[in-house]
Amino acid sequence: SLRPRHAELNDLLDPVEQERAQRFRFDADRERFILGHGLLRSLLGKYLKRDGSLVRMARGTFGKPFLERKDLRFSFSDTKDAILVAFANKHEIGADIETMHRHVDHDAVSEHYFTAPEAREIQAAGSGAGAKRRFLEFWTRKEAVLKASGVGIMDDLRSLRVDGERNTMVIAHEAFISMAAPEYHVHTWHVGPDHLISLASPVKVREVKVWGVESV
Repeated sequence: SLRPRHAELNDLLDPVEQERAQRFRFDADRERFILGHGLLRSLLGKYLKRDGSLVRMARGTFGKPFLERKDLRFSFSDTKDAILVAFANKHEIGADIETMHRHVDHDAVSEHYFTAPEAREIQAAGSGAGAKRRFLEFWTRKEAVLKASGVGIMDDLRSLRVDGERNTMVIAHEAFISMAAPEYHVHTWHVGPDHLISLASPVKVREVKVWGVESV
C-alpha cells in the first residue's frame, strides 16, 4: 500500500540514504528500503512538525539513528513483506518484525543463536509452523533488545536468553555491557497469521497504540 507513494517517500531521503538505497542488488530490497526509510522520515516530520526531508539524524557507535536534543525515540525494522516503525517518548526502544514466510532452518540456526532451554522449546513446538513461530518469537525478542541497547549485533546470541517471564544472565559482550540498560521489558505480539513483532524498552510499556500504514 506504500508503493503509490514511492516517488514522494524517495524524495524525503537524504544523500546518504539515497546512496545506501542504490547499493541494493535486487529491486525489491531497494524498494523496501526507500519505502521504509521514507515512511520513517514522513512520520518523524509529523511528530516534529517539519518537512521529513529536513529531519537531521545522528548515529550511534553501531549505526543506530537518533535525534539529538529530542525526547522522541524510534526504532525501524523490516522483513521481506512488512515494515515496522516504532516510537516512544523519552525512553529508548527497540522493535523487530518478522514474517512466517521467511525460510528458517531451525536445527542449524538454533545451535548458534539460542540457549539450550530456548532450543528445547523450539523443538518441543513440533515441526512446521509451530516450531517456526516459536523460533521467530525468540529471534525478534533478541533483536529488539539489541536494537534498544544500540549495539544492534552480538556474536554469541546464546548469552541473551529471552524464553521466560524474567531472564537473568551474565553477558560478556563489552559494548553491550557499556551501552545496555540494567534490564529490558520485552513484549511479543502475533499480528495476523503471518507476522510477529517484539518490543523492548528499559521501562515497562503500559500502553501501545498500533496504526496501519493506511491511517498515517
